Amino acid sequence: MKKRRFLIRAGVIILLIAIGGCMMVIGRGHTVYFDNKKLEYEGQQLDTYRRINVFVNGEQVAKLSAKERGMASCVGQSFHFDIEATKEKGDDPEQYSFDLSLPYGIDGVIVNLPAIIAGLPQEAWMSEFVPMVVEEEEEEEIVLDDFDMSSDDI
Repeated sequence: MKKRRFLIRAGVIILLIAIGGCMMVIGRGHTVYFDNKKLEYEGQQLDTYRRINVFVNGEQVAKLSAKERGMASCVGQSFHFDIEATKEKGDDPEQYSFDLSLPYGIDGVIVNLPAIIAGLPQEAWMSEFVPMVVEEEEEEEIVLDDFDMSSDDI
């Protein structure tokens, strides 16, 4: 009887650990930021595109001009998006499709679109989004007395 009880408890614990591990990988949320900004990589200068439309699951999530940033949220470690990019005014838009494997330890990922379109390696077009912390200045309280109690008045 004790052996059976121990095996059931051990099985339940192993099952809970397995479910927790799966949820940790599958349920991880990411925010992917898309940049249409200039980039210099190993002496190679990449210019911005005139217009980039980003689609996730068939829905347009960003319409970027030069020097702009858009974003999309996803759950899981893989991310698929499509791009419709126009290099110069009057050009026909080119279609691109990408599948990314998102790093587990990073919540916000920045993808430089001109670099990924150019086929550069991942370290050139992917970086971590670090939010800028703005420190607020503390206001000094000025206490005004109705009564001026200087030593000259006494």
